[in-house]
Amino acid sequence: MRPIFHPSLVNGRYGDPTVYVETLFKTRSVLFDLGEIASLSPRKIRRVDQIFVSHAHIDHFVGFDHLLRLLVGQEKTVRLYGPAGFAERVFHKLQAYRWNLVESYGADLVFVVSELATPNSISTRQFRLKRAFAAEPPVSKTILDGVLCDERTCRVSAAILEHGTPCLGFALQEAAHVNIWKNRLSERGLPVGPWLQGLKQAVVEGRPDDHLIRIDGAAASDGHLEPLGNLRDLLTVTAGQKIAYVTDVVDTPANRAAIVALVRNADILFIEAAFAGTDAALARDRGHLTTTAAGEIAREANVRRVEPFHFSPRYAGEEERMLAEVMTAFGDPATDAKT
Repeated sequence: MRPIFHPSLVNGRYGDPTVYVETLFKTRSVLFDLGEIASLSPRKIRRVDQIFVSHAHIDHFVGFDHLLRLLVGQEKTVRLYGPAGFAERVFHKLQAYRWNLVESYGADLVFVVSELATPNSISTRQFRLKRAFAAEPPVSKTILDGVLCDERTCRVSAAILEHGTPCLGFALQEAAHVNIWKNRLSERGLPVGPWLQGLKQAVVEGRPDDHLIRIDGAAASDGHLEPLGNLRDLLTVTAGQKIAYVTDVVDTPANRAAIVALVRNADILFIEAAFAGTDAALARDRGHLTTTAAGEIAREANVRRVEPFHFSPRYAGEEERMLAEVMTAFGDPATDAKT
């Protein structure tokens, strides 16, 4: 399966928590948390159109000003998601600046900010540059099981976790991964071409067998229509890629259960491991996970790959030790298969 999502830790395992997710063949990207982002190129930052912020502690949200500076003057809409009270914090960030010259800008910058108050309710407010980022009235709607956005190709779900303040964990799930068998196309005398994207999209959207697909580029100059049911043998459908992100949570049974439910079977789990296993008491006091807890959670959730991060600076120079502790708790799948 060719990966659609290409995530990377922006600031390494010790820096501000931020994961940048590039989307294959798309002109858009996603950020999980908004810590320091100066190391990202302006081109990459301008591609971002969705940002999922776990909570508004400074190391998770300090990058907002950098983002704002780069986007002013661009025709752009950015959607931000966070916990209860998040929209008010975005509003105050924006109002820290004077916007008396905005009428001279030709392009409008819009922030659409949504708060997850409960797993089944979300409230959204909009802030426009052309209106000096004045707060527009909030709009509330009912959602299902923490699903923040559900698009044709992917969805993002969240869980409300505890860190002394509500803190969100996230899971980005590709709807389905559709592979075309080129040898079967050849056997059927069908061309390779843009029409295959329409075929893939119809499958991802769950269209019925009688849904018609236009096959352009065939022998007939105008192409022809074919029922989807006649084309299903050309492709295989597998579970879509899943990327999960969890940080700044205290190790409690409730948090563990919620995290496991959210990230289960993820291809990659980015999970904080702020403290070493021997410092569990300190981790509980600070509301963070240990390396051992991070590995155990990843193992219970049956994730394919775990990427620990947010190591405390108290362990500077001990990255190998921290990684080894996580991997010991996570277990070696190859070793497990032999036993």
